[in-house]
Amino acid sequence: MEKKRKTRLGRVLSNKMDKTVVVAIETSRHHPLYKKAIRKISKYKAHDEKNECELGDMVRLIETRPLSKEKRWKVAEIITKAEVLEVKPEEIEVQPEKEEVQPEKIETKIEVETEDKAEEEVAEEKPEETTQN
Repeated sequence: MEKKRKTRLGRVLSNKMDKTVVVAIETSRHHPLYKKAIRKISKYKAHDEKNECELGDMVRLIETRPLSKEKRWKVAEIITKAEVLEVKPEEIEVQPEKEEVQPEKIETKIEVETEDKAEEEVAEEKPEETTQN
């Protein structure tokens, strides 16, 4: 009797290692009390024998025996390839660099009451009393 192995669908995050890819698997469920959808992302290291996986590919993982310290999954198939935009250097428009504009001194008129002005205003409010001796 053959055991059925676990399978997972995920997206390739990294393929920098030799024959190993890091795959993110997203699962969601509702919180038992608050009923809010909780999204959990788990990262698995999976064996990619032919180094075929690229960043962004959607892959199906299958459970396998331990292949190394952290690898317990193997890439069974690549479901969809990620679209890679290839742009030729001639197609890129280079915009001229803008010269740095130095901020100019901003002149603002702030009226500051000095003691002289305050005295003048007080003098205008009170009529001048003439004192004769």
